[in-house]
Amino acid sequence: MRVTFYGVRGSIPTPGADYIRYGGNTACVHIELEDGTDIVLDSGTGIRLLGDKLVKKHTPIFILLSHNHWDHIQGFPFFAPIYQEGREITIYPGQTQLDEPEQILQQMEGSLFPVSRSALKANITVSPLPPQQDTLQLTSAVIKRLPMNHPGKGSAYSIEADGAKIAYITDNELYPPYKKETDFKEFVEFANKVDLLIHDAQYMLSDMPKKYGWGHSVAEEAVKLAIACNAKQLALYSHDPERTDNDIDALVAHCHEYVTITESNLKLFASSEGQTLDFS
Repeated sequence: MRVTFYGVRGSIPTPGADYIRYGGNTACVHIELEDGTDIVLDSGTGIRLLGDKLVKKHTPIFILLSHNHWDHIQGFPFFAPIYQEGREITIYPGQTQLDEPEQILQQMEGSLFPVSRSALKANITVSPLPPQQDTLQLTSAVIKRLPMNHPGKGSAYSIEADGAKIAYITDNELYPPYKKETDFKEFVEFANKVDLLIHDAQYMLSDMPKKYGWGHSVAEEAVKLAIACNAKQLALYSHDPERTDNDIDALVAHCHEYVTITESNLKLFASSEGQTLDFS
């Protein structure tokens, strides 16, 4: 299994000199299995560059969406494989509060985008999972999902294949002021002993209480979850658009203090565009 980050920013893309090292594209992670299967987590602006790679292949593509907020779907119209004749693309929407599984395609309708969904040449299938189904087999991978705590709801995912397991939990507020979809203990069980935990770390404790209830976790809580579930690695994800490269460096240093204090073996880093991790 190979994991590559193509978009790591939360809320809105952030161009500019202060955002070069970690990147300014919104959510997109690519997982390539040993059997060649391509699984894409979210379709933010980062998916455009991933499309430049995948357009050279002709095998099926599977897209797992956490939810329909714009920063997680806005790159889809620029994803080159959707314009390939006969390319098989299956989209699994997140389990959102409003049942709108085709929003990723509907953003290309009306006055919102110059190219209509009817012009797409790929064979695109939107395949919502039934509410009671939380496990999916995709070729050699076992996918599991769990409701996340975010306005409008959505889905977290775990992917297990090739002897490795990762958990993707973004746009998730571990301790929200509104009713929880999933509590901390359930997230610990869901991500138990993962090789890699990719978790929302958009805020810091210093951002609170101003952003309490906005649907994102503070980085310190992501570290707490990673240690509690015995994750081997934690990728801090969904960087706040106001947080510069230097700010993220300081955030990582701050979080390392928590790891040191707890005498944990957790490997912690801030996810960055183009970063690749291999698991065998």
